[in-house]
Amino acid sequence: MSCKPCYLAVIPARAGSKRLPGKNHRIINGKPLIAWTIESAIAADVDLDIVVTTDDANVRNVVQQYNENVALIDRPSVLASDSASSMDVLFHAIAEARLFNKSYQGVILLQPTSPLRTKEDIEGAFRLFEEKNATAVVSVTECEHSPLWSNTLNDNKSMSAFIRDDVIGARSQDLPSYFRLNGAIYIASMSTIDTEKTFFNIPDSYAYVMDRSHSVDIDEKLDFEFAEFLFSKRV
Repeated sequence: MSCKPCYLAVIPARAGSKRLPGKNHRIINGKPLIAWTIESAIAADVDLDIVVTTDDANVRNVVQQYNENVALIDRPSVLASDSASSMDVLFHAIAEARLFNKSYQGVILLQPTSPLRTKEDIEGAFRLFEEKNATAVVSVTECEHSPLWSNTLNDNKSMSAFIRDDVIGARSQDLPSYFRLNGAIYIASMSTIDTEKTFFNIPDSYAYVMDRSHSVDIDEKLDFEFAEFLFSKRV
């Protein structure tokens, strides 16, 4: 831990995953999944103190290969359950990191389930954060399909009012662009996190738009396989 002042980078990686067991240390494109996030954070031209918060012995073994650049935080069991929120995990990591007697300008949350996020994405998000003098920056990507073509279904699967009347017959290219959270990058000033306790719906916060090919968020096997395919297409 050497940079001052700098940003705290928090990478959360719990052991439990019902849909894809052991995903954070599962090998993808020749490396454990979490390694891609660690290495992009190390490579980014940003002053970062990087910490991994985990309850997983396998993840700890991966992180120890980067022990000159990354610190480990033991995640308590109460924050390793399905019901624990990512913000509670973040607050715990910040409190633990502050024991190093460091003063951080801000925090960046990097989910290990976004292995296609690059150092350039991290650098670009920080440039936006600084240029806008933002309270927060959150990464998004353009929706693959317009949500105007979507709706909920009731129990009998009725389609009688599925699409709005003004959307029926419209060409997809004529519909407005929509963006979705991609789970890759969340940045906020430390004062914002301390007071607002969130990255969302706060004044002077902005979207960092990422390419769809960098925006796979791995939750299940199909996501993992798609990410492997995209890795195979990189030069």
